[in-house]
Amino acid sequence: MSFTVAIVGRPNVGKSTLFNRLAGKKLALVDDTPGVTRDWRAAPARLAGIEFTVVDTAGLEEAFDDSLEARMRRQTEQALARADVALLLVDARSGVTPMDHHFADWLRKQPTPVILVANKCEGKPGLPGLLEAYELGLGDPVPLSAEHGEGMADLVEALLPYIPPEPEKEFVDEAPEGPEADDRPKALQLAIVGRPNVGKSTLLNSLIGEERVLTGPEAGMTRDAIAVEWMWRDQPVRLVDTAGLRRRARVDDKLEKLAVADTLRVIRMAHVVVLLMDAEAILDKQDLTIARMVIDEGRALVIAVNKWDSVPDRQAAQQQLQDRLEASLAQVRGVATVTISALKHQKLDDLLDACLGAYDVWNRRVSTSQLNRWLEEVTSHHPPPLVDGRRVKIRFMTQVKARPPTFALWVNKPLDLPETYLRYLMQGLRDAFEMPGVPIRFLTRKGKNPYADDER
Repeated sequence: MSFTVAIVGRPNVGKSTLFNRLAGKKLALVDDTPGVTRDWRAAPARLAGIEFTVVDTAGLEEAFDDSLEARMRRQTEQALARADVALLLVDARSGVTPMDHHFADWLRKQPTPVILVANKCEGKPGLPGLLEAYELGLGDPVPLSAEHGEGMADLVEALLPYIPPEPEKEFVDEAPEGPEADDRPKALQLAIVGRPNVGKSTLLNSLIGEERVLTGPEAGMTRDAIAVEWMWRDQPVRLVDTAGLRRRARVDDKLEKLAVADTLRVIRMAHVVVLLMDAEAILDKQDLTIARMVIDEGRALVIAVNKWDSVPDRQAAQQQLQDRLEASLAQVRGVATVTISALKHQKLDDLLDACLGAYDVWNRRVSTSQLNRWLEEVTSHHPPPLVDGRRVKIRFMTQVKARPPTFALWVNKPLDLPETYLRYLMQGLRDAFEMPGVPIRFLTRKGKNPYADDER
């Protein structure tokens, strides 16, 4: 059985580094700046054959008001309450601080058991801090180096008492027939992207019905991409909140560059991307840049206009949105647009319906026979242009892949087929086979001449 391990401690003791080490991937942003992690995030981990869920948390701060630090602390408390065991990290090189003492006392009063871990113990400089850790009264500290992977065997030994027993397996004569496991729907990878402070985190919290990620008036609050496993109408969804994307010229902070890179990684891994924008600035230049980025990556796109409840003239705003889409995003004609209010939970079901619809189109396949009947009709109605007095001929067409729909065209002169004619085919294909709002790709190939070997 899996169990959950939460990593807690004051800021900048190496929690995210240990999280990445246990997860086996660089999922959390790591930097020397204190307070990089703000929301808690979970990932599957494996250590010496032990499988568990590891949770990275924000640095513990002694704040109890409505400040950002206090909200971060509440997020950590939420993660701790869900954990089976907590790892309290201290920095052996800096030594035990009064803040370490304070939070050790606080953790001792919590129901979650605690394992004391002295990080940065590589070499002799960490030895004094390791000995000081005994002062915290949490038992023998586990010495390790998260950055260099030292001391993992000691950590395994400390975790062993908290591993739940394996359930007894029932004897089965034969495996049940039928692909029951394969019939389970796969998780929809759904990413929420947009400019800073348009309500991405509020939307995630409203969708899942809990305060899972930090929200507030501060722009740029989200840094790490936070993924949440969720179920909607029997469809598993992996919902990802991302950092806001500003214009590249304005991104000069190192942490923001790391957060932007993390957002781009999420877009590349997503199935459907919700581009969230503010109703007061519909499809501005940065929104269009993000939308084109999503299209270039071949992801299905859904546009959501947030704070729609505050728009005075909704008809004019809707018309402005459609005009901008037709003028600037013609390559994904028919992209779904939904007007919502994340804070007031308005039209969130419509948004998810649009996402599932876009996902279905993104996965759609068209038979070769249907494609070639359609190709014959459109080319007879509007033939390809002449090049040097000779007609460019499209001989055959087939779909080579979905996600996004990608089609191969066998052409006698593929380099001479104009881009305008490919766009004509793309729009005709989109209308004929009902593929609105997703990127469509064409690959042109030169047909093989069956008489080439006989020519002398």
